[in-house]
Parts: sequence; C-alpha cells; structure tokens
Amino acid sequence: MSIVDDRRTSNELADLVEAAVSRRALFKGGLATAVGTLFLGGRGSLLGAIPATAEHPTTSPLLGFTSIAASTADAVVVPPEYDHQVLYRWGDPVNGSGPKFKPDASNSAEEQAQQAGMGHDGMYFFPLPPKKGVERGLLVMNHEFAESFLLFADGEPSSTLERVRKSQNAHGISVIEVERAGSQWSVVPSRYSRRITANTPMTITGPAAGHALMQTGADPSGTSVLGTINNCAAGQTPWGTYLTCEENFNGYFGAPSGTPVPADQVPYGVTTGGNGMGWWQQDSRFNFANEPNEPNRFGWVVEINPFASESAPVKRTALGRAKHENACVTEAIDGAAVVYTGDDERGQFVYKYVSARPWREMAADGVSPLDEGTLYVARFDDDATSGDGKGVGEWLPLVHGSGPLVGATFPDQGAVLVRTRQAAAALGATKMDRPEWITADGSGDAYITMTNNSQRGSSSQPVDEANPRGPNPWGHIIHWTEDGGDHGALTFTWDLFVLAGDPSNPTHGATPGIDPFGSPDGLALDDNGRLWIQTDGSQPVSCNNQMLVADPSTGDVRRFLVGPKGCEITGIDFTPDHRNAFVNIQHPGENGTASNPRAQSNWPDFDAKGRPRDATIVVRRKDGGVIGT
Repeated sequence: MSIVDDRRTSNELADLVEAAVSRRALFKGGLATAVGTLFLGGRGSLLGAIPATAEHPTTSPLLGFTSIAASTADAVVVPPEYDHQVLYRWGDPVNGSGPKFKPDASNSAEEQAQQAGMGHDGMYFFPLPPKKGVERGLLVMNHEFAESFLLFADGEPSSTLERVRKSQNAHGISVIEVERAGSQWSVVPSRYSRRITANTPMTITGPAAGHALMQTGADPSGTSVLGTINNCAAGQTPWGTYLTCEENFNGYFGAPSGTPVPADQVPYGVTTGGNGMGWWQQDSRFNFANEPNEPNRFGWVVEINPFASESAPVKRTALGRAKHENACVTEAIDGAAVVYTGDDERGQFVYKYVSARPWREMAADGVSPLDEGTLYVARFDDDATSGDGKGVGEWLPLVHGSGPLVGATFPDQGAVLVRTRQAAAALGATKMDRPEWITADGSGDAYITMTNNSQRGSSSQPVDEANPRGPNPWGHIIHWTEDGGDHGALTFTWDLFVLAGDPSNPTHGATPGIDPFGSPDGLALDDNGRLWIQTDGSQPVSCNNQMLVADPSTGDVRRFLVGPKGCEITGIDFTPDHRNAFVNIQHPGENGTASNPRAQSNWPDFDAKGRPRDATIVVRRKDGGVIGT
C-alpha cells in the first residue's frame, strides 16, 4: 500500500514491507519462505533477523567475515579478520614525490595542482600489466569538491583569483601508479601520473559538439572546454579507459543578484548565488551573465585514457547532460556497449545508452562507441496481472522526433542532449528517489541505489511502486533484469531488493534481517557476485557512514566497514585477484570550521596542528585471502 506521511501504523508498515519483498525475482531458484506474517520470497530472500550489532556466523556462501558493530569512533573499523592502510591523502604528491602537504593549509594553487585533490570519490584500478597485474597498477580517482574551511587557513575561498585557482586545482581527477611490497601499498613515480583539474583542456564530441547551445565567446566552435568539476562516481570501459561523471556542476556558476537565470539552467538548479565557493566572482567564465552557455558545457560523462598522459579528456555528449552519479559500462548480447547512469537529485531519472554497433567493430573503424548510439530513460511500471510480484519497465528513446521531442525546445538531437532532463520529463519517465550508483552483471541483471527523498509523498512526487515510501529518509535499492538477459533490451522486469532502515524500528518499514543502514549511495558487484553497498547520509542507528556487503542469492546484508566521524564511504575497486580492496573516505570531519578544523575529526593523521584529510585506504585480509570471505 502507499504511505504518504509519517503517521504509520504497525499494520501499514507490515503491509509495506510485505509488498516490497514480495516483488523480488528469484535469483538462483528456490521457494518463497514465510517469516512471521512477512513473505520474504524471491531475489534476496532473507534468512532471518540479524541483531544490529551482533557478530553473527555466516548464513551465506559468499560472506564469511564477521559482521562488525555500528561505530561512532573517529577511525576506520573493519572485521577482525582484516586490516587496512592509508594510501593516498588529500595533499599527497601525485607522482610519489613533489610538493608536500602543509598541515596549516598554506600550499599554493600551483602546489595543489601537483597533489591529490579533495573529495576522493569514484575510482578504478587499472592493473599493470593489463588484466593480470595484482601488485602494480594505475589507480584513477575523482576529486568531487573542496571544503573551503580546510583548503584555506581562514576558510575564505573567494577573495582572490589565486584562491579560486587553488580550489579549482583541488577538483578533478588523479591518475597515480601504485605498487605493493609485501602487505603494504605505496604511490610511486610514474610516466602515467597526472592531475586533471577544472582548467585542463578537454574536447567535446558527439551530437551536441559544435551546437549553438555549446558555443561561448572563448570557444565559438563549441568543441573545446576547460576542465571538469564536481566529479562524483566513475566507470571503466572494456577498451581500457576511465569515465568520470560531472554531478552538481550548477553550484559553481553564479551572477550578480537580479541577473535572469537562463531557461536551460533552471531545471539544473543554477542560481545567482552559487555554492559559496565564489568562483564566478573571480573567474568570469563561471559568471553566467558573461557566458550564459558555459553551464551547458558541464554535466557530462568524460572519458580519460589513463595510459596516455598527454591525451585530452573527452566529454561524450551522446550520454546526455545530467547530474551524473556513476557510469556503469557493460555489454549487450550483440556486443554493443551499454552505459547506465543515474541523475542524483530528488525526482530525477535513470538512463541507459546503447552504442549504434558492437563496440569492437566501432573501435576497429576508429569510431568511439560513446559517440554514436541511443540514449534512453527508464519508466518503471507496476504489473498487477503478472502474478509473480514483479514490475515491468521500458526504456524510452531520447531521440529527436520521438513523441514530444520536437519543436523549438527540441529542434535537433544536440538540443535533446543538452536538455536531457527536460526531454526525459517530456517522455513521462519515472521520477526517482535520488538515483545514484548503478552496477550490473554480465547476464542482464542490474542494481541501483535510491539514496533518499524528503519530497516523496508530495503532490509533485507521489508515492509509486518503485518509490514506495513517502517521505523516504532511508532510501532503497532496486534490482532489474533486462528482457532476454540482454543489457541492450528495451524492456525489463524489476523488484525492490531492499528497503533500508533499522528493521528493529517499526516506524522505518525496513526489510527484516539486515544490518541497519540508510542513505545507500556507492554500489558495486564484484566478480564473485557480492554486492557492496556504501552510504552517504543519515543512518538509522547511531553509526558513522558505513560499507556493507550483500549476497544477492540469500539477501544477507551485513556491515563490513565503518568510517571516521563526518565522512562518506565512497568508491571501491579490487585488484584482479580480489585480495586488495581500494576504498575512499571522503570529507572526514565535515562539520568542522575554519577556526577549529578538527572539531569533528582529525583522521587520518591525528596531527594536533593539522586537519582531517580525504584519503584512499587499502583493505586486506590478514591471511591474504579474498575480500569478503
């Protein structure tokens, strides 16, 4: 049943959970099992309630570690069978040598350009040699944003262009080479190492390249742009490149009070005030009164070749303009490249791109598989007649001339892609609860996190089958299967994998039997079938943000890692042997101040005169075994 406010009875919540879990599709066969009055059948069938802080024995063939207790310590906590090390912190030299981090925040803009940025987020490991290296490789990661109270000693970012440049140089991407000696990893000098920032020259390709909406005074061709910003999560292509996703780009733009916001920017949240970093006051290209089209040149998926340090990153406009979370790359049965992306804002949409031809064929012809293809947006529907508790869905083509995608707003395909949000809304796609990371396997199955939505249940975002709680403070995870097991299919069936929250609290309506968590964000399926879940936001029990792991065949969801105070857990990848996991700890001590940067956290240095620092950690089993076992 639909619940549109917080006045929930125990019976209503039982109905909600029963409806949710009954929608799960069977993963590996089996029978529905009754647990009390709740039917927990289908995909992810839960094997019984697990106490929130108990160290419980495994009920899953995939999960052999000890589930850890919730933690509020200013520390990274992992199971007793595991340990971890800090590998790459904000301010560490990108090439293993170079300008060192100064705890008093006095590093210059030029020095910051040679150091790790802030806001460590999505990342991937590229083994050396390719596909085989387990002791050496390139680690490529995003730096989403800069915390001004940490980046500057006085916390004031906008007073000079030098300060803006330092902030811009704390954004972007790191390409570093890492190497393991014994049980310890280190960053080493490398010809591949580089920092990509908000001022790195980039190329624009695809249907929107050269479009009038992409042209500026500095670039009348509409085919080149400086930089990438607010890089959230990422993707890795089968042809060996890295995809970085531009998310909340809108806040970097601003204009003097009273300046009209361009109509194309209103759906993306551009305002005159900006996000407080003050870039637009010192760097004129971020002042939309000067360059009304400059915001159109952000919000794209950007491709980077980590093995060609002199190559320019490329903004691939065929994948659409949105506040992209990650870019999950997989393959259709016919060999076409498929890229799933979510648009991380309340009431936004889920997308899929399918290349025009098999990607190997396109690459052999010298054509990027990410330049020629079709972008689709998802509609999630109920299927009351199916009898199996599943919903159905359809991928709607964002193609000029399709239905309402005509006229002055959508005169051509370039305009459809620049105005992706408007086009998706015009097609009647399903508004989702902050659709974030997507992960997929090779047989047509995929998962997506819905982080939360305080507006769900309002008149503009009513409760629906795919977003069943209003409001939705804890979030949920949706699973779908493409028809025929083909990621290139245009129809699918779907179900709710888990409703997050605390199962012991009847007001949450959470799926029974899980370790409590809320605000699911990062998501990854490893090669052994484990589903890794990372959180960013409010937790339903007293706990810092955390990383959990689920066995999709049993529904067992247990806590694997808890981060330090104020942080977000985000980004995960593995060496090919799955014996080393790289995980990012973002914005520890987020609630500190310029006068007291250590007010909430001092991790990982615990320097009495320093400040908390974003960092990449490496997690290993103490016995060197496979992560998750």
